[in-house]
Amino acid sequence: MSLEPFYSDEFTTIYCGDSAEVIAELDPSTVGVVLTDPPYGISLDTDYSKINDHLSPRNKQGKQHKLIVGNDELFDPSVFLQWPCVLFGANCYAARLPETGTWHVWDKRCDGDSTVLADFEIYWTSFCSGPSRIYRQRWYGFGRKNDDRGYLHPSQKPVALMRQIMQEPRFPTGTVLDPFAGSGTTLKVAADLRIKSIGIEIDAEYCQIAVDRLAQKSFDLWNSDETE
Repeated sequence: MSLEPFYSDEFTTIYCGDSAEVIAELDPSTVGVVLTDPPYGISLDTDYSKINDHLSPRNKQGKQHKLIVGNDELFDPSVFLQWPCVLFGANCYAARLPETGTWHVWDKRCDGDSTVLADFEIYWTSFCSGPSRIYRQRWYGFGRKNDDRGYLHPSQKPVALMRQIMQEPRFPTGTVLDPFAGSGTTLKVAADLRIKSIGIEIDAEYCQIAVDRLAQKSFDLWNSDETE
């Protein structure tokens, strides 16, 4: 393939394509750390409209998303382990990870009530990141207050959570690579922190959403720290 960016600016480069194919053409020395939430074989049902009845009136904004490419296949992290890694959902493919590393928890409840969603997610860091931590970032569900779009991507992460991770003192320096960039949260946070990043996303629609978020076009709520 010809490695032509979908988008590029001072801090961010986005490639639209298969992550394995793009990474094969990247110079490994240009990457400092991988921070990503890969598809990992759980066959995620992305029709969030099915559970609107379980949500409060304010949050009845679930919608049907397109299926995530590869979400029904067992994820192989081996190609990414050449770099320091932060991998979400790593408990689902733990047998394919080194025995070393540190596990962390993202608490979505923050002492609130359980919802139809998972109360927490687990992620793994390959580098010496100190003791295990709990990051508390409330992430109720499929919509945000005063916003009727719902998630831009079915496995989207909150901006504040990614900022916490990138500002952790032991977070590696260098360019951040997100090989499953989705709606571009990782890229948006990196740009705000003036950190260079590379995003790879197989779906052109999500690539454009990421570009729009970088330009802050009509996505104020999604680029804020508002958590409810």
